Amino acid sequence: MILIDYKDSRPIYEQVVDKFRLLILNGVLNKDDKMPSVRALAMELSINPNTIQRAYNELERQGCIYTVKGRGNFISDPESLKEEYRREIFGKLDDVCDLADKAGVGAKELTDHIEERSKTDGYGNDERDENTSDEEAGSGIVVSEAGNGSSQGDKDNGTDKGKEGEQS
Repeated sequence: MILIDYKDSRPIYEQVVDKFRLLILNGVLNKDDKMPSVRALAMELSINPNTIQRAYNELERQGCIYTVKGRGNFISDPESLKEEYRREIFGKLDDVCDLADKAGVGAKELTDHIEERSKTDGYGNDERDENTSDEEAGSGIVVSEAGNGSSQGDKDNGTDKGKEGEQS
């Protein structure tokens, strides 16, 4: 699933790169799967084809995809990408552990938090509906436009603006 968040400060091509990398990591896109054509994906997302081409060039530079002249773009071996992500994640986890140690947060508290967080989406909600299959959870393309309230940054912050004038 590709979500383009127009409120995100990152360029659109970086969002596309990140989303495709996650689709590959989660097994939604497998080795030698054909990527959507630049033109088709650009039309689907309603963005400039040059933006998609730039994302595909970056994915190819990172070794996530490869190009076959006249045939299109295809997914490379995801194992190298998975190993790179593991190294990145464990590097960040080492930094968090160092910071937690300095702040007096124990290993048990950290592992309990990680275990609890892995059961939810980060907002205390169950991660997925039990009727949702793996394919449904990770396929399709969804465009999130600015101002439609669908980005994670738009979660309710606990205030009810509609009742401000009612309280006297």
